[in-house]
Amino acid sequence: MKKLVEGLNQFQRGYFSEHRELFEELSHGQHPRILFITCSDSRIDPNLITQARVGELFVIRNAGNIIPAFGAANGGEGAALEYAISALGIEQVIVCGHSHCGAMKGLLKINSLAEKMPLVYDWLKHAEATRRVVLDNYSHLQGEELLEVTVAENVLTQLENLQTYPVIRSRIHQGNLTLHGWIYRLETGEVLAYDGMSHDFVAPQSSLAHPEPEYNLHPSCPMRSQSPFVVPHVETKSTSSYSLPITSNHSNGSRNGNSNGNGKSSSSIPGYEHISTEQAQRIYRGSQS
Repeated sequence: MKKLVEGLNQFQRGYFSEHRELFEELSHGQHPRILFITCSDSRIDPNLITQARVGELFVIRNAGNIIPAFGAANGGEGAALEYAISALGIEQVIVCGHSHCGAMKGLLKINSLAEKMPLVYDWLKHAEATRRVVLDNYSHLQGEELLEVTVAENVLTQLENLQTYPVIRSRIHQGNLTLHGWIYRLETGEVLAYDGMSHDFVAPQSSLAHPEPEYNLHPSCPMRSQSPFVVPHVETKSTSSYSLPITSNHSNGSRNGNSNGNGKSSSSIPGYEHISTEQAQRIYRGSQS
């Protein structure tokens, strides 16, 4: 506590004094530009990693950056989400997972939590779709590889859960809301963003089009040089797909290949010429039922 009290004094004498006009403006109301949904993990500071100023981010935090599907829980997540979109008019939503996530570790061993941490057990049940996708599609992985894939899959699951909320679905339909999926890597400070064209987590771009309505990982997700996430190729049944282009600038050519899901090589897309056609299948169809 002593350190915190000293910090309060430093804040009042330093940062607050230097930005007094900003805080005076904020006292009359908030106008955040982004809804940032992330984990409660103490190692993540949304304003720090994005360098956003006070008042620019409206933040929802909980164990595992989970947003229960609409009607599944009458908790603070849904209320905060509804307020952010309806009252504050936010038009950009980010779901940010992170490496070494304790909640995702717990999800992979959820039955062991029932007795010791029953409330955590009940909460992680809201991520059952993530657990099932991982269980059914990644049984050949273990350890850190399995955890990394679980983190990525959970981000995609939450993006889909967001769309079960009427206000979210309506704003997306109007073209007034965009969803983004991020993964923050604690050990490097790097952030990867889900790209709907390549179905990868890649270096984020400042200009993104509307997201596609399906979230699916590519076998090379994400690029090896940017992240330890490595998803081996798995043969799956052919399924139809559709996507809306999301601008991405891949700067690394170490990936094994890519396909747009319709049999055409992604190398025909500007900025993707370096990608080969060897991997023509996606490993799964997201959290799709």
